[in-house]
Amino acid sequence: MLMPHEKLDNNAPIVTVKTRTPLHLDQGVTAEIVSFNGLSDDKEHIALIYPAPQGSEGKTPLVRVHSECLTGDVFGSSHCDCGDQLHEAQSKMAAQGGILLYLRQEGRGIGLYSKIEAYKLQHDEGLDTFAANRHLGFADDLRDFCLAADMLKALDIKDIRLLTNNPEKVAHMEGCGVKVTERISTGYFEKEANAHYLRAKKDHGHRFSED
Repeated sequence: MLMPHEKLDNNAPIVTVKTRTPLHLDQGVTAEIVSFNGLSDDKEHIALIYPAPQGSEGKTPLVRVHSECLTGDVFGSSHCDCGDQLHEAQSKMAAQGGILLYLRQEGRGIGLYSKIEAYKLQHDEGLDTFAANRHLGFADDLRDFCLAADMLKALDIKDIRLLTNNPEKVAHMEGCGVKVTERISTGYFEKEANAHYLRAKKDHGHRFSED
């Protein structure tokens, strides 16, 4: 993963837009779904571009860099806050426009099957999500947020307002050439099943709107 102090790789392939097409959404808006060529990990990451309301064109766009979470995003798991954050971002962007970058980086980059193994460790041994990943031999976070920066640059976006609780996302985006003019916290979606998970995120530097 590129750290904020590291130099950009000028020899890296240029990321370009592959396909853009309208996508009709349940929020009553038509967004644009975008695929890309040249992404460094060869995975199928996408952007969802919500239209800006009339009169607000040119405003620094609201951006959410969201890592795929099948259990939370699709199945509604209450063990995390991923699905809640995704749906909150979609609601905000349906109202004010924005760009949702959906990265195929399940389980902080460890993959779905390993994430299920981490879930078992959390359930059986009481480990938090970070400790469970380490127990399986992974670092706390294997995600590469420079992918998101490359996608934005392919869309000719250089300045953003970033919807995130994770200051590392801000640092990585700026280290990869995208200026973050504002960090906006998501809501705090605590449930009985995810309280331990949210405490672990706080302990690792995440800043929630209630802080």
